[in-house]
Amino acid sequence: MNKQEIYALLESGRIWHEVTEHPAVYNMAEVAQIPLPYPQADAKNLFVRDDKKRSYYLITVKGDKRVDLKAFRQQNHTRPLSFASADDLMKHLGLIPGAVTPLGLLNDKEGRVMFWLDRAFLNPPGLIGVHPNDNTATVWLKTEDLLQILRGNGIQITLFNA
Repeated sequence: MNKQEIYALLESGRIWHEVTEHPAVYNMAEVAQIPLPYPQADAKNLFVRDDKKRSYYLITVKGDKRVDLKAFRQQNHTRPLSFASADDLMKHLGLIPGAVTPLGLLNDKEGRVMFWLDRAFLNPPGLIGVHPNDNTATVWLKTEDLLQILRGNGIQITLFNA
């Protein structure tokens, strides 16, 4: 799904959302330069793989949090983890670096990518800001609505404390 298809999905499902259009961003430092309406709800997304390239993970946390992959591995009993390549990102989620988002999971037709979401996004106000499969916008929506969209497409979600 591309950006326009994501917008159409949200509209057709009558899902509340706001869109912030902005220049292309490729990291959280660039995102910090953009005036955002809900900065506390901005998401950081890490696309990682295990050392055997058998398991892929999308880890989504609050934008101001750091993810210790070694600690994540120990807490969740995975093999050693490292960042997946741009080729793997395109192959599994149909995304380019800088555009990583949970909405990219809608492109994972083989169901290869496991999704881990920081439980903090469920705390009030319960909002999350993610790219619409394109790094030139951020879509703000209710976290529960995002989870409902993903679950409705057969995506398994693991909530964790980041």
